[in-house]
Amino acid sequence: MTTESWKNQLNIPTKDSRPQTDDVVGSKDATFESFNLKRELLMGLFEAGFEKPSPIQEEAIPIALMGRDILARAKNGTGKTGAFVIPTLEKIKPKVDKIQALILVPTRELALQTAHVVKTFSRHMGLQVMVTTGGTSLRDDIVRLHDPVHVLVGSPGRVLDLAARGIAKLDSCNMFVMDEADKMLSPEFQNIVEQILLFLPYKNSPNGKIKDYQTLLFSATFPRTVEAFMKKHLYKPYEINLMDELTLKGITQYYAFVDEKQKLHCLNTLFSKLQINQAIIFCNSANRVELLAKKITELDYSCYYSHSRMKQADRNKVFHEFRQGRVRNLVCTDLLTRGIDIQAVNVVINFDFPKNAETYLHRIGRSGRFGHYGLAINLINWNDRFSLYQIEQELGTEIKPIPANIDESLYVVQEPSTVPRPFKANVRHQQDQQEQPDQ
Repeated sequence: MTTESWKNQLNIPTKDSRPQTDDVVGSKDATFESFNLKRELLMGLFEAGFEKPSPIQEEAIPIALMGRDILARAKNGTGKTGAFVIPTLEKIKPKVDKIQALILVPTRELALQTAHVVKTFSRHMGLQVMVTTGGTSLRDDIVRLHDPVHVLVGSPGRVLDLAARGIAKLDSCNMFVMDEADKMLSPEFQNIVEQILLFLPYKNSPNGKIKDYQTLLFSATFPRTVEAFMKKHLYKPYEINLMDELTLKGITQYYAFVDEKQKLHCLNTLFSKLQINQAIIFCNSANRVELLAKKITELDYSCYYSHSRMKQADRNKVFHEFRQGRVRNLVCTDLLTRGIDIQAVNVVINFDFPKNAETYLHRIGRSGRFGHYGLAINLINWNDRFSLYQIEQELGTEIKPIPANIDESLYVVQEPSTVPRPFKANVRHQQDQQEQPDQ
């Protein structure tokens, strides 16, 4: 069967016609076919709407396919997930019923999203993908692992628990991936990650035991803890750094200087003036999230909220409903700042301004996904003025005063129907059935 004939039989979605910035448009004229990927994997990529690799994918995929360890830095929303999922799936042997790849992520929501990407890309490969996180039924995970699993996606605590119990057997796991590596190697997780590595395969050498698995580390920022981990656990890693600038090129940033008491009124004005497709609104505490969500609802705007104190089942429901486009606004804490990819979000509002550049970078990266255009609006009070200046200096960016009228071409999609939706209704129903934890 020729390339064109099998392509013609695919269920390829409507082309995303939104303009893109050059930080996600590949410069090497590479195609996914040029990587010599399995046809079944290519089928999954094309049916997911992937057309050409982004720069991080152009750089990382060929090197990963060679078997090299990788340390990669790239901006949020530029295709990092595809850069590690695609070579990982290429190396999986479907007929070997063992865990062959472990992908660690810091949050439950990101684990669900990453697992969905893996399932979507591998839909024609006959692979079994499992997601496991804290806050869900351990018993269900134990039962699930009695059946074959090829790719395990999870948060560190639960993966370590399953490995230590001998339930998740990682001795055939030849691919180890960490997304948001800076967070994964923070004091909160590093000791757990180090313990997980002990369950991965090793082989004997004249110099003692050496690792027998490939490591891929991806993130937007790499503090010194990552460098120390790299020197200890990676073998001659290939380093990729596409961080010529820290903020996404498609995001226009503004601030509005308002008193605390005027913030809600300012937010109401923004809602009435902006052409919002979907918006994420960040607060600095769970209490303020719930209070603001209540106020927004009272203003007669559709709104959900999410924070870490909620039950996991409720967080899952909010996450799926928002991704499906059932509600326009989501108020949350920094729970959703890392890696969450919702293409329809074109506005991010910092109702409470973050205290550091790293948090700011991850927050505004929720809009302008994959090189498309978006707005980041910051509500600033007198106490935030030093943080604003510091963040501008650290990121080398300019946050401008908000004008009376914002040019719609900076963030408005002319054809909303072309914005990719992550779940079809039947897929979402299956996802809920598979991943809904016990109450």
